[in-house]
Amino acid sequence: MPRAKRGFKARRRRNRILKHSKGFYGARNNTYAAAVEQVHHAWKDAYVGRKLRKRNFRRLWITRINAAVRQVGGVYGRFIHGLKNSSIELDRKILADLALNDPEGFQAVVNATQSSK
Repeated sequence: MPRAKRGFKARRRRNRILKHSKGFYGARNNTYAAAVEQVHHAWKDAYVGRKLRKRNFRRLWITRINAAVRQVGGVYGRFIHGLKNSSIELDRKILADLALNDPEGFQAVVNATQSSK
């Protein structure tokens, strides 16, 4: 009786891992045992990176808004507080884009927050 070699399912599972390990250095892209470990670490790092990306973009938006508000003589914290008080529901992503690409529009938003004191 010939030995059982697992066949199609096992090969498909191995090839899936090897496809994900494409571009890795050395044996980590073509040796199954090394590739499994490397791919699992890569997936873990990608998961963490997705969380960090959100955090980093928020920091960038806050920095841009702060710089734009300071150019018109304000302070970031008071500006955000003014937004809440005047019921202007623009998130930081939109505000940062306004500050960067439409300074006049951003100036109008700043004026609206200052007038609602």
